[in-house]
Amino acid sequence: MEMYHDNQIFGMHLLWWLAWTALVFWIFAVPYNIPGQRMEKDGPLDVLKKRLASGEISDEEYKTKKELLSTTIS
Repeated sequence: MEMYHDNQIFGMHLLWWLAWTALVFWIFAVPYNIPGQRMEKDGPLDVLKKRLASGEISDEEYKTKKELLSTTIS
């Protein structure tokens, strides 16, 4: 029994091997958020920016808290 005959490797056409390889690469190399994947948590400054963007805090409060964070982090 031959292992390689008419562009077939182990009973699969070479094109199918390329398709499966591309699919597996795409699954593991996709930079999108996949459920169950570990994600970095937002830092304090990121949370502060989101609160400003959503309107929870004013510009003045943002500036004072940002200054406070920069002194405590450094």
